[in-house]
Amino acid sequence: MQARLMRWLLLLVLGCSGLARAGMIEPVSAELTAGDESYLLSAEFRIDLGAHLEEAVSRGVPLYFILEFDLTRNRWYWANEHIAGTTINYRLSYAALTRQYRLSRGGLYQSFSTLEEALRMMSRVAALPVVDKSSVKAGEVYQAALRLALDRQQLPKPFQVDAIANRDWQVEAITLRWQFMPRTPAAEHTAK
Repeated sequence: MQARLMRWLLLLVLGCSGLARAGMIEPVSAELTAGDESYLLSAEFRIDLGAHLEEAVSRGVPLYFILEFDLTRNRWYWANEHIAGTTINYRLSYAALTRQYRLSRGGLYQSFSTLEEALRMMSRVAALPVVDKSSVKAGEVYQAALRLALDRQQLPKPFQVDAIANRDWQVEAITLRWQFMPRTPAAEHTAK
């Protein structure tokens, strides 16, 4: 009886220690749709920073993230041809004076009262122009790749060492890959 209780407690402790483990950023969905002059990216991510990074940002350590989109075309005779690519940088910080989280992208920023609201905003990409229509040919197959990741190079130096050595400071970023085939202009008009 006591041996069972000890095993159960050991499993409980091991299970609870996994709660403070590394975070994960996982793409849930992504698609390219035709706009007037370019193809537009819409995507959604599931973001879990993990307990250590959530605590760090709530104590004033800014976190930087990078959204990367890449479109290539396979070639049998050479390396894949790079068609288009887009990179967006985000900065997530907490201002203790105003008690608000701030999400910045370029010169623009928004303030949020909770970390969850800020992460929800960062987790959605809507109608982002990524590929000029003149860069792709209708009917050809292209390979699209999308990833949102913590930019560890932008962390303060002491945290960079922790981010490399300590698993609790790491955020696994999963890359979503899919095939994209532009429609002919006639097919685009009939789809609307």
